[in-house]
Amino acid sequence: MRSTRRAASTVVLACLLLTSCKSVSLGTSTSSESRSPAAGASGPAAPAGAGRAIAVGAGPQKHYTVQQQPAAGSCHFRYKNGEPLEDPKCTPGAISPAVTQANLKSTICRKGGYTSAIRPSAYVTGKEKRLNAASYGFTGRMGDAEYDHLISLQLGGDPNDYRNLWVEPADPGHRSGSGVNNKKDPVETKLHTAVCKGQITLAAAQKAIVTDWTTALATLHLG
Repeated sequence: MRSTRRAASTVVLACLLLTSCKSVSLGTSTSSESRSPAAGASGPAAPAGAGRAIAVGAGPQKHYTVQQQPAAGSCHFRYKNGEPLEDPKCTPGAISPAVTQANLKSTICRKGGYTSAIRPSAYVTGKEKRLNAASYGFTGRMGDAEYDHLISLQLGGDPNDYRNLWVEPADPGHRSGSGVNNKKDPVETKLHTAVCKGQITLAAAQKAIVTDWTTALATLHLG
């Protein structure tokens, strides 16, 4: 009888220990999963192919607020054939959940325009532009630099996610003081036209822009 009782006690003790260990393990996991995301980050990620994903932002808002920007000096421009490109670590791009392949006709492809109704005010973007200029260490004329949506609004880019906005310097040969004028804008317009004509998908256009806007048209065989 004593040996039987001892065996039973051992089994009960082992079960209690196992239960305790399991409880501690679950508690640690929950704590890790409930940590706050990085400042400005929001939403899940949408597939972008080749193992990369494009973040999904908050989408159009009735009232926009100034978004926190990357730390000063933490971002660095890249240049390809003299053309400025964003730092993919600071500005990886973000898309709007309000624009999908299924609703193109009622959003970015609708007559009468779409972007003007969802664009943040100059009051908000003006402050963000100055902060982002510090992030990139930009010291040129602010009037010659565009506070650019990496994935443009006409391609379903998020309106005010910090991951989708950067201070884009002027193109090579740009005359100082002549205002914003860069070669990225026509690329975005051609991609928008191709998406609305059904020549390429929205996702393909978005991926081409975040990969390298200077090669986006060639990559998608749009000339």
